[in-house]
Amino acid sequence: MTDTTLWPTELRVSKDRKNLTVTFNSGDTYDLSAEMLRVMSPSAEVQGHSPEQRVTVGGKQDVAIAEMVPVGNYAVRIVFDDRHDTGIFTWNYLARLGRDKDALWDAYLDELKEKGLSR
Repeated sequence: MTDTTLWPTELRVSKDRKNLTVTFNSGDTYDLSAEMLRVMSPSAEVQGHSPEQRVTVGGKQDVAIAEMVPVGNYAVRIVFDDRHDTGIFTWNYLARLGRDKDALWDAYLDELKEKGLSR
């Protein structure tokens, strides 16, 4: 399925608000932790305006999803209980996080270690 036709058929937040399950029309389902979503938020606060400005965010192991707000037909804004609310998660970005979850998470853990930060 091409990225322009990718859309979620279900977004489900777990009862403890620590996990988001996304099911796409392609049949793929991904479980994404609130921690991963928070530290990899597509917001300028986290990603910066260039790769050099990207921030490694630590200390979010216990973060939870407070709210999800639809953004048009292409994304959702996730509000976290630490008040971070500027990340607009497109369907393609959520699919990428799910598809590449293990590699992205391993790279994140390596960055934390390298910078002396903790989860």
